Amino acid sequence: MEMSVIQRLSNAIRTQRVERAFGIDALCRVIESYLPDNQVAEVRRAAEFATSVHDGQRRKSGEPYVYHPLAVARTLAEMRLDHTTLIAAILHDVIEDTGISKESLALEFGGEVAELVDGVSKIDKIEGRSRIEMQAESFRKLLLAMTRDLRVILVKLADRLHNMRTLDHMASDKRRRIARETLEIYAPIAQRLGIYIIRTELEDLAFAYLYPQRHRVLQQAVDEQLGDTRKLIREVEQKLSMTLREEGIGASVVGRQKNLYSIYQKMRRKKLKLLKVMDVLGFRVIVSKVDDCYRALGVVHHVYKPVPGEFDDYVANAKSNGYQSLHTSCVGPQGHKIEVQIRTRDMHHVAESGIAAHWQYKAGSRDGGVAPQVRAREWVSSLFDDYGSSSPMDFIENVKVDLFPDEVYVFTPKGDIRRLPRGATPVDFAYAVHSELGDHCVAARLDGALEPLNSLLGNGQTVEIITAKHARPNAAWLNFVKTAKARSAIRTYLRAQREDEAVRLGRRLLEIALRGLSIPASVLKDDDALAPVLAAYKCADIEELYADIGVGQRMATLVARHFLPQSDSDAAREGGQAPALAIEGTEGLVLDYARCCHPIPGDEIRGHVSVGRGIVVHRIECRSHTKGRPQDWVPLAWSDKVQGDFLAEIHIQAINKRGLLAKVTAEIAAAESSIENVQMPERGSGEATETRFTITVKDRVHLARVIRRLRRIDWVERVSRI
Repeated sequence: MEMSVIQRLSNAIRTQRVERAFGIDALCRVIESYLPDNQVAEVRRAAEFATSVHDGQRRKSGEPYVYHPLAVARTLAEMRLDHTTLIAAILHDVIEDTGISKESLALEFGGEVAELVDGVSKIDKIEGRSRIEMQAESFRKLLLAMTRDLRVILVKLADRLHNMRTLDHMASDKRRRIARETLEIYAPIAQRLGIYIIRTELEDLAFAYLYPQRHRVLQQAVDEQLGDTRKLIREVEQKLSMTLREEGIGASVVGRQKNLYSIYQKMRRKKLKLLKVMDVLGFRVIVSKVDDCYRALGVVHHVYKPVPGEFDDYVANAKSNGYQSLHTSCVGPQGHKIEVQIRTRDMHHVAESGIAAHWQYKAGSRDGGVAPQVRAREWVSSLFDDYGSSSPMDFIENVKVDLFPDEVYVFTPKGDIRRLPRGATPVDFAYAVHSELGDHCVAARLDGALEPLNSLLGNGQTVEIITAKHARPNAAWLNFVKTAKARSAIRTYLRAQREDEAVRLGRRLLEIALRGLSIPASVLKDDDALAPVLAAYKCADIEELYADIGVGQRMATLVARHFLPQSDSDAAREGGQAPALAIEGTEGLVLDYARCCHPIPGDEIRGHVSVGRGIVVHRIECRSHTKGRPQDWVPLAWSDKVQGDFLAEIHIQAINKRGLLAKVTAEIAAAESSIENVQMPERGSGEATETRFTITVKDRVHLARVIRRLRRIDWVERVSRI
């Protein structure tokens, strides 16, 4: 259908507005203020090239596509980035959306530009991969490119910012998806890299699209609370400026309203009402020297009453992204709470631009923001050191965990400072110091007091980790650790532990199966006998074959038959009944106990080989015993060395009297058992009640002792094992 006159006119007007704001002439006017003429000419040439290759392509809004990369470059130009980054920004969609290859781009604009553009480009569609998997793989590719050149992420963040500014033209479901991704990944990355000016706008735009109703209500409430914000800000600015000048401190004071998403996050995190949020209004005091920061703090506290407990010194203890400032909250005019940040001009450049500050100055200069850039590079490199071998989905989840905006500062016993995410525990601290320390920790002393490993760390605490030689990571730690490094190390250990247990169990199962066929176990050390068996099962070595048997991937009896000589008869192949495998109760992750029948030592048992779970132990009388293929069942017996607590389920029928449950639980405890679960599935007629208890016992003798004690209770009519 032909476009209406009104639509064409509307598109033309919008395009003219975009051209005025984000055309090449507007971009060049910005960069001429800080780049030499020859570099400005190169940027203009890149824009002409992009216009040519994107010719005919349009965005959802209807304007020519080339205005998007020019807008991305404009954002970076306002941050005073170098001309190579600006050229890469202008060409960032050329490889992905046109027929231009990376090699052709390198010939035209140099290898450095081509590498930056390739780093930002998404991975091509791969057969069999979902959209989410492709996004995760593209994100890993982006971070990998960051390890080589951090400017890649600057282009990507500016690209995401312009996409968020123009998100109105997308479908509602796509708007929400992009907004959520922005809040979960790109805004936190901007925060991690210290790029405040991009982070705050990304957050507010994403908040408005993802939660439009909450955004509208909160904006209205903030406006009502603050009233004429400009008048209030001007009053504080003037008063602080005048007082600082009187004290001989040269400073500039700038006020602003805190971005809406930060207010929303603080209200949610601390469960506060809007009136309790301290820093809806914020003021920055910019001074010349570090000493003036602390002098200015005294002046601020003299003018406005400070709020107790609301002071942070990020000058002495800089954040991991290089941010430095003094933070204090005060009671301002008309009782409004205000936050004041005091920093030097150099600190302010880093606070606003983060790693981008490095390219705003000559590389390597004292004020060049090199420290934030080094920290950023170390952070990205550590991601690949810790999770580089993970799947794309696991990698992106680990990165999300690692992107914590809030931090605590704790000390080692030697006085070294460690930065950890808020909510971190001594286990996180131990792994942050060294993986070996984390693997063997058993407890911690916080400021000299012995505390459990799941204790939350607070600012300024001295943490001492207590270790034991034979201690190992516990799967329960995954419920409370906060850092991705600790989580990854624990999971890696548990996977290795499962493999070791599977190998041990597989070896035992295969040796028993060989014994049942009258084959000596020494055959497992005979390379000539092993070679055809390993080839048949496509295993690299005997350890891999053991592991497959241990987790139920292979049947030990079938594997054992491969060791029989070809001349043996079928009867000899089948052999006799294999001896039972002895269960000690300490087999760990590759042995499971069926919940349908709850086997305990003393019961007659058999095992069902389940792929991925190893052996599942059942009682002989369990109904599940009749299910499944006969070859999937293996004979089992309890070892004389069996140990540990086992679950048993009992059924109690009793008269429903007050205090009955208390008496039952007291008798169970007196019998040295504990209750894991209680169910009351139904009530009988009259005063009768039926209750199911899942309890822990050592064996059948222990269970019988518990049942005898329960039967002695006056109101109990019947006790039986289920």
